Amino acid sequence: MATARKVIEPMLRPFFASSFRRGLSTESATRPLLVLGLESSADDTCAAVVSSDRKILSNVVIKQHSIHESFGGIHPMHAMKAHQANMPEAISRALSEADLSLADIDAFACTRGPGMPGCLGVCNASAKALAAATGKPWLGVHHMQAHALTPFLTASPNTDSPAPEFPFLTLLLSGGHTLLLLARSITSFSILATTHDESIGASIDKVARALQIPWALGAGSPGAALEKFAFPADTASPATPSSSDLPPDPTLTIPFPREMAFSYAGIRSAVTRILDAEPPTSMSDARRRQVARCYMEDSFEHIGEKVGMAMRKLGKEGQEVKGLVVSGGVASNLVLRQRLRAKLNSLGRPELPLIFPPPAFCTDNAAMIAFVGLLRLQRGLVDPLTMIHEGTWPITECEADFEKKEGAEKSAETP
Repeated sequence: MATARKVIEPMLRPFFASSFRRGLSTESATRPLLVLGLESSADDTCAAVVSSDRKILSNVVIKQHSIHESFGGIHPMHAMKAHQANMPEAISRALSEADLSLADIDAFACTRGPGMPGCLGVCNASAKALAAATGKPWLGVHHMQAHALTPFLTASPNTDSPAPEFPFLTLLLSGGHTLLLLARSITSFSILATTHDESIGASIDKVARALQIPWALGAGSPGAALEKFAFPADTASPATPSSSDLPPDPTLTIPFPREMAFSYAGIRSAVTRILDAEPPTSMSDARRRQVARCYMEDSFEHIGEKVGMAMRKLGKEGQEVKGLVVSGGVASNLVLRQRLRAKLNSLGRPELPLIFPPPAFCTDNAAMIAFVGLLRLQRGLVDPLTMIHEGTWPITECEADFEKKEGAEKSAETP
């Protein structure tokens, strides 16, 4: 095996070259570029086609909620197998809905990381195979960079939302991340706060499971189900308990009150202790709703507190902030949206844009992956097919591979 590898590798090296800048063809320069994006970092199998004039030509999402609800969360092995079964259909549907063939696609992008390694392997292998078969570029995209830049894709005229202006604060809230960042450009992100333990999305899912909220209430999403259960009639105001015999609202201590850090394990554990004393099977719906509402209110207060701390800190440093962008699956929560607007108003910044992608583009999707792939393709930053996916990958290093290569090339040119 080792001998065969020594013989074959030199033959393949020109094809699987290191990271390089590739110029666009004359033909592609005369029409909008088209990128097919693939995403399978968690439990959604996604494929989409996006053009360089910011048109989403197709956006296919095949969900797996029926598989994972019995496990109380995403089961990595079952998720990977479902991706393997669903990805061909997702690709076929994305091309068909865009009325395109593989020959029309200029490049193939996929989520390179972060995410569940087995799941990431499906979209990476699929995109690389398509790139190798067609001789077209492959682009491995950072998942959280794609979430952060989604509002540029979904801005006017695609929606009524304005495009963000740099520099802006961005909250990336999902099942895997709780990040508060300062975005200075499409590739420059400074981490202001992250979670010390579990993410807000993971915490919400666990509380929904502990309170025995059916996922069907949120169309298969435990987070959406918890929101609808806690605020059933109107997301603008807390649900009114149907019984006057309820105990006082539970007190959930918000951690790290004076630090730029998130923590959701403690808030979630406080709910667990309540349910240990009062099993949900013996609780009234009104009491379960009361606990769910208090948990969500305190969880979102924790986020608002850190936004306030960040804005005050940056203000003292003379750093201008031109908006707050919120992305990731949790960003689709309407209660969170209202609480953050109220927070900015209380900070004396009612004019500051608060930007969310449409709910369908807050959760994982391949359109955001194709869009960031397009931004890279337009700059000629193409990945080698030898690049592997990354389960963990800091957003501060989203384009570090190209920066390192450019630095090495400049050093080599120095006499």
